[in-house]
Amino acid sequence: MHVHILGICGTFMGGLALIARSAGHRVTGCDAGVYPPMSTQLLEQGIDLVEGFDAGQVKLGADLYIIGNVVSRGNPLMEAILDQGLPYISGPQWLSEHILPGQHVLAVAGTHGKTTTSALLAWIFEHAGQPANFLIGGVAPDLQVSARYQAQRRHFVIEADEYDTAFFDKRSKFVHYRPRTAILNNLEFDHADIFPDLDAIETQFHHLVRTIPANGRIIRPAASEALDRVLARGCWTAVDTFGPDGLWQARTDATNDRRCQVLHDGQAQGWLDWSMAGLHNQSNALAAIAAAHHAGISISAALAALNAFQGVRRRLELRGTAQGVAVYDDFAHHPSAIATTIDGLRRRIGTGPRILAVLEPRSNTMKLGTMAARLPDALAQADQVYCYGDAAGKQALGWDAAQVLASLGSRLIWTGGDLPALIDSLCHHAQAGDHILIMSNGGFGGIHLKLLDALARRPSDISSHQPPH
Repeated sequence: MHVHILGICGTFMGGLALIARSAGHRVTGCDAGVYPPMSTQLLEQGIDLVEGFDAGQVKLGADLYIIGNVVSRGNPLMEAILDQGLPYISGPQWLSEHILPGQHVLAVAGTHGKTTTSALLAWIFEHAGQPANFLIGGVAPDLQVSARYQAQRRHFVIEADEYDTAFFDKRSKFVHYRPRTAILNNLEFDHADIFPDLDAIETQFHHLVRTIPANGRIIRPAASEALDRVLARGCWTAVDTFGPDGLWQARTDATNDRRCQVLHDGQAQGWLDWSMAGLHNQSNALAAIAAAHHAGISISAALAALNAFQGVRRRLELRGTAQGVAVYDDFAHHPSAIATTIDGLRRRIGTGPRILAVLEPRSNTMKLGTMAARLPDALAQADQVYCYGDAAGKQALGWDAAQVLASLGSRLIWTGGDLPALIDSLCHHAQAGDHILIMSNGGFGGIHLKLLDALARRPSDISSHQPPH
């Protein structure tokens, strides 16, 4: 079968493309405004991409069109598909009907940590010699790709997003997956463009809980009022908890937050001694260990896997260093994730070096300004703050960044929508020993390499002192 995927460069749809090809289908796709790592991954895997959504693509003669949620009515190709009565389906429904039946599905849901926890879980299976199929919204170096599928494998790890499925299916994606093991990592208000409030998201999580069998397992943090409310609506499955006071706990080494003792039901199981910084990543690790344990992987094997884990791209990923200035890329785009990411970097580098936080509020929720008031607190541990948002166009903000962030005082260095001006300001203020943390859920105009190049080309004498603000 020839499937043509609309919106193929999204993290989910790009992974689905790899799975469809592995399942024996001919795969092509189209998208606009593509950026790495997904575009690079697809090209490396030999999947043909078409730029844009022109109606002429129906001449490719695909047997089925798989529609990403980036596509809406008015899209020229979608209109041609509808006008000609051609067969189409959403990505999650296609997975549910063609790939997931017969698999032990391990779904990782939650507002934060889905990609990292999914990658940890898939890597545990890989390292333990029992490779699982997976579909993850990012690329882990250990796994090399964001998705993989072989029909004979028994387990399928999937990042379970609460965002809606498609313009014609407004249910959350994850209700299609019917997991046997489900991690509900946390739950906060997000996606203000489609959900009016937290209660609406809790309803979708309740729908997910309704699909989990009685002999399955739900894994959740011990302390979460939102998840308490979700499960109070009805729960028919055994629940394991993690975190302080949970069934699964981490006892952190006082001298090294990358090292902790893992306990299960009060009994020490071994040490997690790995490359990932931050207490949030310890929680992600506990959730992954618990899920793998339910699927038959021993705790010792899970710990051995995590101790060898190298990380996930775009999660505090060091992109390079120039003239003593380190530049990081991170996917953080929600106030809680921003605060957690900065805290993770601070724990990694200590209290001495400066953190220059660069934020692109790119998600629909952030552009609407629903959570703008929380940003000053989220950025509290940053020594300098830079906020990018166009005055008009795709990245236009519905709020005044300078006004919202004014309480940061002299720590707020720059706001605006001119990318070259932002890079110039960073080059002017950065000094040797600084850590520049760039946070965005998009490509951010390729700022990382452009900034590293600009830092490398600046006169070396201005990197050795703190310039005036």
